[in-house]
Amino acid sequence: MNKILVIDDDIALCDLIKRNALLENMAADCCYSGKSGLEQLKKTDYQLVILDVMMPGCDGFETLEQIRQENTLPILMLTAKNDNASKVRGLRAGADDYLTKPFHMDELMARITSLIRRYIRFGGKEGQAQILEFEGLTINIEERSITSVNGTFELPPKEFDILLLLAKNQGKILTKQQIYEKVWGEDYVYDDSNIMAIISRLRKKAEENSGNPKYIQTVKGIGYRFNKEV
Repeated sequence: MNKILVIDDDIALCDLIKRNALLENMAADCCYSGKSGLEQLKKTDYQLVILDVMMPGCDGFETLEQIRQENTLPILMLTAKNDNASKVRGLRAGADDYLTKPFHMDELMARITSLIRRYIRFGGKEGQAQILEFEGLTINIEERSITSVNGTFELPPKEFDILLLLAKNQGKILTKQQIYEKVWGEDYVYDDSNIMAIISRLRKKAEENSGNPKYIQTVKGIGYRFNKEV
């Protein structure tokens, strides 16, 4: 059974998440402060953390940064409605996804399941696979090529590196800064046009309809993600 840790000072919400997690065959522990959440993480192995941004004392961002110093497990942040700045800050600090309050519990459970599945898929030996298979798309890591409905293509270095980064983080939103710093290996310089041009070329090779992409999705105002449903 997968175990998740909920760190949120809203006791009623924590109890609701705990009950719904059990219905999905998951166990959930709840902590009501960032400090107690960090202490709990040292005692038990979890497959995912749900972390609220707004908490007294050690807030969600401070807690996130401390978790990321020692742990790579998926983190889903809960943010206030229309708080885009918090979303971007959280993603840049290492959050894997976010959900705005109020939300439907079904959506939260779907997000949790997807993040845990991706973590297990790429977190161990399977993450070292030389072939990644998705619906209608094959990525050959050794040959640095893809096979799609459009044919087989050996990709230029930056195209392949961006595609592989997105695919290995399937379902996770990556900001343009994260993509740039991972792929170029240097501090981010505001150069959105370069990344956009590479994404456009990738879509023409990987997507059946580049105007309505199935794999590489744009998250307006933030960045890109590889579709978690394929």
